[in-house]
Amino acid sequence: MFIKQLSIFVENKFGRLEAILDCLSQNNINLKALSLADTADYGVLRVIVDDAEKAKKVLNEAGVIAKLTDVVAVYIDDRSGGLASVLSILKNAQISIEYMYAFLGRTEGKALMVLKAEDEAKTQKVLAENNISMASQNEI
Repeated sequence: MFIKQLSIFVENKFGRLEAILDCLSQNNINLKALSLADTADYGVLRVIVDDAEKAKKVLNEAGVIAKLTDVVAVYIDDRSGGLASVLSILKNAQISIEYMYAFLGRTEGKALMVLKAEDEAKTQKVLAENNISMASQNEI
């Protein structure tokens, strides 16, 4: 199952990140997961929120470039090699990962990993065939 992720373009200016997060907060949008990568001129903030459509709308209205992307959130056994075993399954199926990031989940003994793959439908199929649990938007 797909999770809606927001990719937000953040100018590398003092206070810009806080302004974006404040915009979400002022609109009662709750962050569930976050990843930030930067270059010299801008950053890409990737977030999972409780209302992705609303978040995109309020950010766009505030002049912030944000787009929705489908990603997969995978439950990983919280043990040595848990992530490596899932990545091995994807590698054997010839699935390339574009990026990924982890966040805290609510299931004891499990970690959650957000994956953006080149072929989301194939990724979901391979994970399901290998009994790898995926989180729904409501579980995050």
